Formats: sequence, C-alpha cells, structure tokens
Amino acid sequence: MATVYFDHAAAAPLLPEAKEAMLPLLSAEFGNPSSLHRFGEKPRQALETAREQVARLVNCRPEDITFTASGSESNNLAVKGLAWSRKDKGNHIVVSAIEHVSVLEPVRTLAKLGFDFTEVPVDREGMVHPDQLAAAIRPETILVSVMHANNEVGTIQNTMELSRIAREHKVPFHSDGTAAVGRLPVDVAELGVDAYSFPAQSVYGPKGAAALYLKRGARVQSLVEGGVQERNRRAGTEDVAAIAGFGKAAEITGTRLVEWSQNMTRLARRIAEELPARLDHVILTGSLTHRVPGQVSMCVEFVEGESMLLFLDDEGIAAASGSSCTAKTLKASHVLLAMGLPHALAQSSLVLTLGKDNTDADVDHFLDKLPPIVKRLRQMSPLYAKFQKGQDPYAARTGESCEDDNHSEGKS
Repeated sequence: MATVYFDHAAAAPLLPEAKEAMLPLLSAEFGNPSSLHRFGEKPRQALETAREQVARLVNCRPEDITFTASGSESNNLAVKGLAWSRKDKGNHIVVSAIEHVSVLEPVRTLAKLGFDFTEVPVDREGMVHPDQLAAAIRPETILVSVMHANNEVGTIQNTMELSRIAREHKVPFHSDGTAAVGRLPVDVAELGVDAYSFPAQSVYGPKGAAALYLKRGARVQSLVEGGVQERNRRAGTEDVAAIAGFGKAAEITGTRLVEWSQNMTRLARRIAEELPARLDHVILTGSLTHRVPGQVSMCVEFVEGESMLLFLDDEGIAAASGSSCTAKTLKASHVLLAMGLPHALAQSSLVLTLGKDNTDADVDHFLDKLPPIVKRLRQMSPLYAKFQKGQDPYAARTGESCEDDNHSEGKS
C-alpha cells in the first residue's frame, strides 16, 4: 500500500546530515559542555557551532539564540519570561485569538496571577488587522505576541507592520515562527521582532530541540532555575546531540529552502485547485494569497475531521485536523471559531502540511482516496441528511463553542 505523509506540522523526518551530526555526541563525545576538562570540549564546540548555524538561518547574532527543548517551551519562555521581567512597567498582554495553545495557555495562567490580557480578533482569513492591534494596546501593555504564520490555516501575518505598531508603543513584540521557519525565508531583524520561537522539527531536525531568539537587550526571567546554562536564561545540561542535529538541519535547510518551498507550493496548489472538482462542499480556509508553502487547510462539510483522518490512515495517508497539540481533545479548532466558522463546520477540518519529499504521486493518491471516503461518511452523517432535506445543518449550532475554546478580554 502506498503511504503518503501530509502531517509535517506535527513531526518531520530527520535529515540524514542532521543524524550524522548527532551520532558522535550520543557515543564517544558524551561529555557535559559546561565541564572544564577535555571531555567537555567537543560538546561545547558542537553547541556553539549549532548556535551559529541556527542564528544564520534567521539572521541574528549567535548570542541572541537560546536553546530549549521544544517550540512550546520557547513560547512559554518568551511569554512568561518577558511578562515577569516587565511586571514593574504594567500587567497587560496582547495576543491574537488564533495563537498556538503554548502562547494562549501561559497568558491565561498569568491572568490567574494578576495579569490582564486582550485577544485581538482575526478576519475570515485569519489575519490580524493592524488597527485592531493598535486599539488593543494600553499604557500598561508590556507584551504583544502574534504568530508569524498560523499552523492550522497557513495564513501569514503582516509581522513587520504589527511589530512596528508595538515598537511605536515601546512594547516588546514576540512571534511564534514554528509554521514559518523552514518554509519561508526568515530575517528577524527585518521582521522587527524582539523575540521569535521555532523548533528543530521545522527544519527537519530532531525532536527535543528548539530556539528562542531574543533581541539584544531583551530581558527574560528564567522558567528553569538552578544553573548558568544558556546565559542564565535556561538552567540544565543542554541536549547537545539534539542541538547539533538542529544546527546541521538549519544549515541544510538554509541552502535548499527556495527549491523545497517552490515544490511544496506547486503541490499544495494542485490540491487546492483539483480537489473541488472531485468533491463538492469543500471550503478552503485561511488566506489564499498570504500563505506558507505546502499548507492546505479545508473544512469538508457534513463530516467530522477525526473520521476522515481514520479512513485516510486506512489508505496510507497521514493528515491532521487542527493542531497536533490539541488533537486528542476532539474540540473544534479555536482558530476556525475565531475566524467565524460555525462550531459544527469547524469540526470538519482537514489540515495538510506537505514536506520537501512529497511528490505528484502523493497528491494523486490523496485526490483519488479522499472523495470516496467523504461520500461514505456523508451517507452516515445527520448533518448531510438535514442538508438533503433542505434544512440548514449548522443553524442550531451557529456560534456554539466548547468551554475554553473562546476567551474574551481579561478572561481566563
């Protein structure tokens, strides 16, 4: 049976070059990079080489890179660390309504500790409007966090304009770059951000390594204390092997990015253009123009996303429905709800994130297999039965949301 992997946002295959960089550090070069004896020398060199490689990918100084264990940890360190370090200046945080949960949940935790926050709405394409961001900033605002690109619907924000607004108000700007790095050229200086998060997996590196860029002068309070590692920003012995793999993957991705992105864009365009001709009642979500390469997101009306995933898996196709970090909750995507989709429609989400190795044959296989799967599921769907009777299948549930899916200003 043919297998097709369209879930690179959840996990990506490890580059062979990255694996080779990791192997010595898993065996002979096992020392602690903080040790002063000879066994610490090569791990220390590997750590700083990786820091240079990762910094080069996003155009910053090596000393501006702090290594963490995941994109979620980088987001937590940025949000909590920046907020705690600036609590003498205010207590208000601004985020977009479609942030990853590793940004939203830390903000809600801070709200329980006396901070306040505002979620800026997005339009039907998932875009944050600069005037609405500007209106959300107050004199007591100490942090703005808006992701560079959305991991579920692929929409790319106008990060340069949004960061400019924050800068005019003298407020630090953090951006989650998980969905952008490895798909778009990223220059943190050009973007104007004060903090930027991304994991090794975005560049086909190993799980267990990630980075947080912090602009020179940015202060964060450490979340993990008890050591001087990572310039006192994150205590604990670094996972040198994973970080070395991250560095090598960043180097390789930097040289191949244009080629890979062009192929992913072409294949994603094929799906977006050809699927509606084979399957009716498919709604593409996110911006069609400001979109990361290789990402296709849609709502397939009258069926549930989880059911599609199971049937696709039977055909050897791996895909997603919403974020991998919330997939097990079976809740409707907070991103789609924030974009104004009815709750039942949001539960019909299907997300495809293509990678560098995907081919036209993969697209052909998906286009052949999805329509009969949907047809079978619709025959069992009460929503489709309502639709066939001329009723509005979403009328009773429009505006409905799961608990904690939507949060308004100051609530947690």
